[in-house]
Amino acid sequence: MRRADRLMRLVQIMRDGSLHRASDLAQATDVSLRTIYRDMETLAASGVPIEGERGIGYRVTAAITLPPLNLTMTEVEALHLGLNAVIQSNDPELSAAARALSGKIDAVMPEDRGRAPSGYGFAIYPFADAARGFQHLPILRQAMRTRQKLELVMDNKKRIVRPLQLDYWGRLWTCVVWCETTAQFDEIRVDQIASQRILPSLFVDEPGKALKDFNRLKA
Repeated sequence: MRRADRLMRLVQIMRDGSLHRASDLAQATDVSLRTIYRDMETLAASGVPIEGERGIGYRVTAAITLPPLNLTMTEVEALHLGLNAVIQSNDPELSAAARALSGKIDAVMPEDRGRAPSGYGFAIYPFADAARGFQHLPILRQAMRTRQKLELVMDNKKRIVRPLQLDYWGRLWTCVVWCETTAQFDEIRVDQIASQRILPSLFVDEPGKALKDFNRLKA
C-alpha cells in the first residue's frame, strides 16, 4: 500500500470520532508502531484535525471553526481559493500578506498542535497537491444538489458515480460516492480527480446505495 493511500485509510478509520490505539491502527494497515507514530505526525502537520498522543490513542475530528466565527464548508472553500489565488499572484506585497494571514488563521484553528504548519491550503506531503482539487468542488456540489451522476477519470480509468457528500479534513477534501462501476461505496480524494463531467441521468436514493447506508456501514 502506498503511503498516501495508507494515510487516507487511517483518516477513514479514525473519522468515526472514536479513540483508536496505535497498535490497532498498525495492525489494520500492516505497518509498525513507529510508522504509525510518524504517520500521525505527518497527518497533523498536513492539517488533518487529529487528537491524541502516543500511549493513549488517536482520533480525527471534523471541526471547521474559527473562534468566535463558525465557518461553513463553502466558506472554508472560498477562503482556501482566495488565499491560494493571492499567494500565487505577481504582487509580492499582497502575496506576502496572504501568507502572513494564512499563518494567523493556522494559529487559531482548533486542530492546531502548537507547531508551525506549512500554511493554510498548502499541506506538506502527502497532500501537498490538495489545492488541485479545488477546481472540482463546484461541479461536485452542483451534481449533489441536482442529483446527477458524474463521469470521473481517475488513474486513467473512467468511473460513473453518484456524489453523496463532501467532507473537509484540514486542507484535504474527500467525496463520498456510490460507484456504479464497482457497485460499492467509496471515499475519493478530490485532488486525485483528473477530469469530471456531469451526466444527464439523475439518481434517486435506493436501498443500499444512499448516504444513510454508507453512514450505517461506518457506524
